[in-house]
Amino acid sequence: MKSFQIYYTVESLPKAWNSIVAHDVFLQTSYLKALEEASPKNIQFFYVGVFKNDVLVGIAIIQRVQLYLKDMFRTIKVSCTKEFFRDVVSKILKGNILVAGNLTHTGQHSLFFQEENIAQHEYLKLIFEALETIKSDIKAKQNKTIRAIMFKDYFEEDTIHLEHNFFKINKLHKVTVQPNMIMPIDEKWVTMNNYISALNKKYKSRYKRAKTKLGSITCEELSLESIQQNSKKLHQLYLNVSNNAKFNTFLLPENHFYSLKKHLTNNFKVFGYYLNDELVGFYTLILNATTLETYFLGYDSKHQYNNQLYLNMLYDMAKFAIENNFKNVVYARTAMEIKSSVGAKAKTMQVYIKHTNSFINALLKQIFSLMNPKQNWEERHPFKA
Repeated sequence: MKSFQIYYTVESLPKAWNSIVAHDVFLQTSYLKALEEASPKNIQFFYVGVFKNDVLVGIAIIQRVQLYLKDMFRTIKVSCTKEFFRDVVSKILKGNILVAGNLTHTGQHSLFFQEENIAQHEYLKLIFEALETIKSDIKAKQNKTIRAIMFKDYFEEDTIHLEHNFFKINKLHKVTVQPNMIMPIDEKWVTMNNYISALNKKYKSRYKRAKTKLGSITCEELSLESIQQNSKKLHQLYLNVSNNAKFNTFLLPENHFYSLKKHLTNNFKVFGYYLNDELVGFYTLILNATTLETYFLGYDSKHQYNNQLYLNMLYDMAKFAIENNFKNVVYARTAMEIKSSVGAKAKTMQVYIKHTNSFINALLKQIFSLMNPKQNWEERHPFKA
């Protein structure tokens, strides 16, 4: 007998939860607890356990997201035409959506099942039933209507794409979104010097120029106490970057990085850039088994271009991965061209989405293209042929 159970807090999750998701830190209770304590104010969490004869064989992380114009588009100025499209998109998508996925991070960090114990189509059927139950509960208890349902971030080779019948029956559209930028670490790169030697002449010069432009700015890892002491400054630097994004679905709270460090300890790293003892930039990393996941960053705009702060961050992330024996660096979405210049490759990602209004659902692919505009960018090839 197969069934599902919905949980509303990390504390209430079954004891077996961590034992079946050891492969992915984003599914483990330490990360979920950190996120629960310091989540964006417009995101609510639900956790689903899938059982076979009362034994846990699968899990899912569900996020209820409340989307509003100020959260989606922030402060960036646009033309009158784009303002019109903003209004259209916001009116269609504003309100509540349910996401089988994690909006705060790129990638499929939501669904997992033991394929030896339950078939994929059976697992997905139960997850969709759970989504419908959550949708009904939100309507009954809060009188809020769920406007859309989304299954988020799948690579082209993911087996979920084989379940054509499931998505057809439930009227979920497959939509291509911005790619995930991932850099595989060559096994011959034992030190950063090996990476630099692998660069061709143009990009080796670019690396040296970036390091020279950094000038007297130094980089150091922040302890839990340092993160707490610098929470306001870190948040301000994060906002400098976040507020310039074209489209956003959330805003991190000030205690977010402190909460992650507290719960993930050595699996979460914050590196700060200092100029004359002043914090002018930072980046964060999540250590996920053999994969190094880049997380949020921030910087003082006046040092971004003069000191090539962002490019230096990308190089420093690669250095951390090489020196700590990671197999891949996940650089995530956005800024694809500059990320490809350090060696990241674009991997296509897709989502499945449906709107509860049948007319809007029929037009959803076109609407979604407004949210994820195709970017014309040139892939760079930094390594020797």
